[in-house]
This record gives sequence, C-alpha cells and structure tokens, in this order.
Amino acid sequence: LMGCCAHAAHGRHLYHWCIDKFGDMKFDMGSEILVDSPIYQTIMGTKPRTFKDFNEGLYYLEEEVVQLLAATHTGQESAFIDFESKALHAGRLDLLGMEICDMLQIVAYDMPRGAADAPLIEIGMGTMDQNKGVLIAYGHNLAAGSEAMFYAEKNNLWDKVDIGGVCCTAHDLNRIGTGNGELKVPKGIGIKPKVAGAMGWWRKMIRSGVMDCVMVDEQCVFCDVLADAEKRKIPVIATTDKIMLGLPDRTNDPIDAIVDDLVNFKMPGVAVLDPTKAGEIGIRVAIAVKPKRAEAKIQNLITEEQFKESIAKCTQCNECAFVCPPHIRISKLIAEAVKGNNQEFSNFYEICVGCGRCEQSCPQGINILDLFEYANRQYVKDQKFVMRSGRGPARDTEIRAVGMPIVMGTIPGIIALVGCSNYPNGTKECYDIAKEFVDRGYIVITSGCMAMDMSLYTDADGKTIWEQYGGGLDGRNICNTGSCVSNANIGDAAIKIATIFAHRNHRGNFDDIADYILSKVGACGVAWGAYSQKAASIATGCNRLGIPVVVQPHSVMYRRSFIGRTDKPEDWMVIDARDGKMQQIEPAPEAMLYIAETKEEAMLEMAKLCFRPSDNSIGRGIKLTHYCDISMKYFGKLPDDWHIFVRDVKDLPLVYKEDMLKTLESKFGWKIDWKAKKILSGPLRPADVSFDPTNLARKIRTKK
Repeated sequence: LMGCCAHAAHGRHLYHWCIDKFGDMKFDMGSEILVDSPIYQTIMGTKPRTFKDFNEGLYYLEEEVVQLLAATHTGQESAFIDFESKALHAGRLDLLGMEICDMLQIVAYDMPRGAADAPLIEIGMGTMDQNKGVLIAYGHNLAAGSEAMFYAEKNNLWDKVDIGGVCCTAHDLNRIGTGNGELKVPKGIGIKPKVAGAMGWWRKMIRSGVMDCVMVDEQCVFCDVLADAEKRKIPVIATTDKIMLGLPDRTNDPIDAIVDDLVNFKMPGVAVLDPTKAGEIGIRVAIAVKPKRAEAKIQNLITEEQFKESIAKCTQCNECAFVCPPHIRISKLIAEAVKGNNQEFSNFYEICVGCGRCEQSCPQGINILDLFEYANRQYVKDQKFVMRSGRGPARDTEIRAVGMPIVMGTIPGIIALVGCSNYPNGTKECYDIAKEFVDRGYIVITSGCMAMDMSLYTDADGKTIWEQYGGGLDGRNICNTGSCVSNANIGDAAIKIATIFAHRNHRGNFDDIADYILSKVGACGVAWGAYSQKAASIATGCNRLGIPVVVQPHSVMYRRSFIGRTDKPEDWMVIDARDGKMQQIEPAPEAMLYIAETKEEAMLEMAKLCFRPSDNSIGRGIKLTHYCDISMKYFGKLPDDWHIFVRDVKDLPLVYKEDMLKTLESKFGWKIDWKAKKILSGPLRPADVSFDPTNLARKIRTKK
C-alpha cells in the first residue's frame, strides 16, 4: 500500500505539473502504439484522450487507497485471505499509478515511444566532468531536474555545468526530447545529462565528492542526505513537499538571495517547491559553489595516514559484519589492509550496498565507507560505461511478432528484471542474471536501478550488455523500459499479448486478461535488489496480473510468499474452455511469489516459472531444456521435478532424451514403447495444442 501511494502521489503531482506547464495536451503515443494505455483501459474501462482524462483514474486510485488504508486499522481486517486480497488490490492500483505517471511524462516531455534503438548514454561516477560545476538530481520525479536542463540549455551553460541523475530521475532526464511526438521541450536534450548512478551508489558518490550541488525530489532518497552533504559543503535543494529534510521553505524568496545563501554556506540547504525556480537555483549554485567548496572536498577525502589510523582502531569485533546486508566480513578487509593489501576493499566495493549500517554499529567510530572510498578512488574516476536509454512501452507491431511464440513457448519466456540496488552479492548479479537469459533467447526487460547496475560490466571485447544485444521486444534482446514508473510497461506488454494477439477485449475486463496471462503468457518478474516498499508493491501488482515474481532473500522482511502445493491435485484443476471439463494441469506456474536464497536458485526458479499449460511440444521442449540446463550448470544435476512437466516424448530435451526415458520408466513407472520411442502411459495429461485452460466459467465456449 505504501509503495502504491508513492506512485499514486507521484502521478498526481505530475498531472498538475504537466497541465500547468504544457496545458491539456492530446494523449498521443504515436502511430505504432494504438493500444496506448492498456492498464488504464483494463482497470478503468475508458480510453484517455487528453491529459485531463487521466484525472478519473487518479480519483479512483486515491479513493481506493483511502479505503485500503482504513482496513489496516486495529480491529479491521482479520482474515488473512481477505487481507491478502487487499494487498493484491493495492498492487493492481500501483500498476495504474505507474502507468499514469509514465504516460503523462512520455507525451509531455516527448520521450521515446517504443524505441528499440534508443540512444546509448553515459553512466558512472567517472562520467561527471570535474572541471565543471556538477549538479545531481536525485530521486524519482523529473520536474525540477528537467527545469535545470532547460535553464542550462536556454543560457548556454553546458560548458560550465554537468547534470547527473541518481536513481530513477536519471532514467527520465535522459529520455526527454528524444521521441517523435509533439515537441514542447528542446529536441534531443535528453542525451546531455548523464546517469551518475543507482540509489545504491549514493553514499559512495557523496563520499567521493563528485557533486557540487544536489536536488532531491521524492521517494528513494537516503534520510541522511543533508548531513552527508553539509559535512562536505554540498548545498541541498529539496524540490517537493514529500522530502523537506527540515529545511526552510524559500519558494517565495528571490532567487538571487537563495543562491547567495547557499553559495556562501549561510545555510546547508533550502526547500524550493517551484520546479522552475529550483532548476535555475540548482544550476547557478553548482557553478558558483564549485571553487568555494574545493578545500572542503579535499579535507573530506581521507589521506593515507588517516586511512592507516582508522584501520588501526579495528578490534575485529565483527559488529559491522552482523548488520551488513550482503554479509561482508569487513574485519577481514581491514586485516588485509593492515598488512598493506587494499585490494579486498576493491573486491567488495560493488558488493557493498552503501547503507552505512556498519558505521552506525562500529564501537570504535570508524568511518568504514571512507575506507572503501580511499581504496577505490581511482576506480571512481574510471567508472565510465554506457547504458541504453529508456525505450518506453512495446510497440503494437512488436507484440504481433512475439505474441504467438510466447504463448506457444517457442520464445521461452519474458524475464522482467526490476528493483533497487540491495543485492545479496553485489551488482554483478544483475549482469549475470540478465546475460544468462538473454543468451538463452528469452526476452529480457529491465528498468530502474537494476538496468543501471548491470551496465557496470563488460564482455571480453569491452562491451556492456547494452552494446552486446539489441533493444527490441524479441528473443535474445534486452530492453531498458525506463524508470520505476516504466515498470507499468511490463504489465502493458502482457496485456497487449492478450488483446492484440489473442483478440481479448481488455477494457474493463481485468479478470479475463489476468486469467489469460496466468495461463498462457510465459513471463516471470524478478525483484532482486528490493530496497523499498515500492519494489514489494510492483511485485504484488505483477502477481495480480498473473505474472509470478522471484525476490531475493532480504524480502523475507515482508513475510509474504505465494507457493503452490504440488502435493494437492485439487489445487491444479482448471477449466478447459473448449467444453467446460475440469482438467488437472502440471504446476505451471508453481509459485506466484518465490523467495530465493541465491542468484543460482533464482535463475532456476525463473526458468521454471515460465512454464504454462498452453505450451506446445516445441515450446515445452525449449523451456524444459533451459530448466534442465540451468540446473545442470549451477547444481550439477537435473531438477528433481522435471518429469512433472513432461506430457509427451516430444517435450523431452534432445540432449537428455534417452536418459530421461529410462528414468521415467525405472523411477516413475511410466510405460515406454522403446521401438517407437513413445510414452504410452504416465503423464498427468497429454500434450494438446488446442487445450484452452481458464479459471473463469464464463469463458466456456457453448455450441451454437
């Protein structure tokens, strides 16, 4: 519910801001996206024509959120199943809020509308030009950051200032003016700012001193941003009323007076709730304060002597290790540094999530993140990579091309990698997971911080994952859909498969669409680095739409998991819509919300959760091959339950076929015709390409 509210409030702010700035624009996603707001239409039953039409959806969202929040009060909902149903409803509302946000900003700021060839942009702390004033826009709302860009453009200041985005604001700033719609912003301006980094890089970034001024907007912002910045004389500008940081509201004060106060360090920061005003102040302060904070920047970078003094204080108590989310044995890193080996601090730099809990728990008061900064100072300067800019939603033509292969299983699945930077074992896991599946021919879609984090790694030729593969919605492609709110495009694509490929009526028909996706669209979401409630809300929204999700081990904090009982046949009975008969199916998908302990377990489960009862034999064989291959690769054996997904000999992976037939006969008692190489008995059900599974009785086709 909290995550849903974050996106809903974001949408409400964008609604008012876009109408105030641009007027009531026509809602036009271009000629290649005619099914242009699938979630909105599926939930609301109407098609928005102009910006003001989205107000109906926002009113609905806000009313439902209030009713859901009331259910959390003491003495209200007590039945777990009804409480979970309300959680799923909140997840559905979150899909709506995210889509409204992204649709508004795509049209207003002329962002790409399904651009498979979206431009490659610079990413990394080392991309920020230290010869210029550096302004960082940090958070999830593009309003103030975009105004800073427009001010720099209008006043020809790009030679004096560099703008970088942190977290999802970075994605959205880089999309501005790169579309083909109505142009009310400077053409192509989105390629000028840089992606400084994901949320998990924040403390590493500020400790390294790469910025001169920071503007925060809303959502994923560390609460101690002001204290960290003040220590380094980095002025802070709060630009929305959701994150005020206790700063005075200077919105109505003269700009010159505010700039003077910040540049001369009369106050550590201000709140300016007018995005246009905040943008101008941010640019002017970043340029003017740079020379004035040069001394403070040097003073806050620890010297070799200070590094040695700090590591000498360590008593090897391991209090830091007890609170570290990825369980880094920091005392071992320090012990190696005492011997003169700082390499271990470099080896674990990308595993560290930058939370700072180690510093809070250290009895000796060691600033451990400063030790990481010292040991990785050169790495920060060299951290320069490229990432594909957010492409926006799937084009209708892309859906027509992949609809049948996905439903039949010949494209083994859609893998959606979302979430923040709190990974169990570092950012490399993002790259490893994405590459595993894109190499196997899956459609890989990613967004937010995870899209940024996988950009830090290259192949033997020095190419990032974005340079290795295309950006289309197709097998063996990887799509960056954009920021957190762009996660709605993942649900949009699933809905469009139902409506464009299968000709299902989606308007006001949510249960029918979700039933189709659950039964026929082989997709699996992965929230592998969840920091915030939003990640949990996004996962729950996917569940409500019929898409299973795998989450990382830290997600146990939410105390939620949806795991199927394969030992209960009655749980796997579905209706065959052809004649209304009940049919037991294989557990496909077996879980809707699965908590994995390791990336290897996650990848195995992801492959498994792409099985659907509608798979034809070719598709099932492809999916089963990947499921078995991943198990053999990482666990050295076939999955224990592979036989459950076999319906016919044609389903068997060729490389394992002979051994599997022998196992089916000897271990599971199946009858095999060895001469004809046929399965005579044993499978739960036969392979039947015309099988039409549903959970909705009204979908039964009656004879005329």
